[in-house]
Amino acid sequence: MDEILEILEKNGRQTPAEIAAMLGRDEADVRAAIKKLEDDHVIAAYTALVNWEKTDLDRVTALIEVKVTPQRDRGFDKVAERIYSFPEVKACYLMSGGFDLTVVIEDKTMKEVALFVAEKLAVIPDVNSTATHFILKKYKDKGFVFGGQIEDDREHVLL
Repeated sequence: MDEILEILEKNGRQTPAEIAAMLGRDEADVRAAIKKLEDDHVIAAYTALVNWEKTDLDRVTALIEVKVTPQRDRGFDKVAERIYSFPEVKACYLMSGGFDLTVVIEDKTMKEVALFVAEKLAVIPDVNSTATHFILKKYKDKGFVFGGQIEDDREHVLL
């Protein structure tokens, strides 16, 4: 099943027939395995990786570091749940290191992101501080290089 997951993670549009051919397995077995993975929520969703810079839509993506006070018997879960419930939040991760949560949001402007942080995120009880970082350019995401292949301009060395 791990092989099927790896193939689908790279390209969620692969059909069971294509996966079966790649793995030398029966298509019905692959189809059944995918169905089980979906039913067990191992495969949580199928999404597209979009290069938004090639569209007419303006959006900014922000990574927000959040320091919180964990709650008795719930740790970080209750605060994280409150944060990830906002529709602007695309991802929320518990982190190790200098802060507790990373929150990823996408919005139309930097001002909208700033308003989200000031009016919705920072005012949550148990949120102690935030630090917002804006993504200026994506070079690579989920293994995909944006802007095509990188040319290797290093000189050739003959041995």
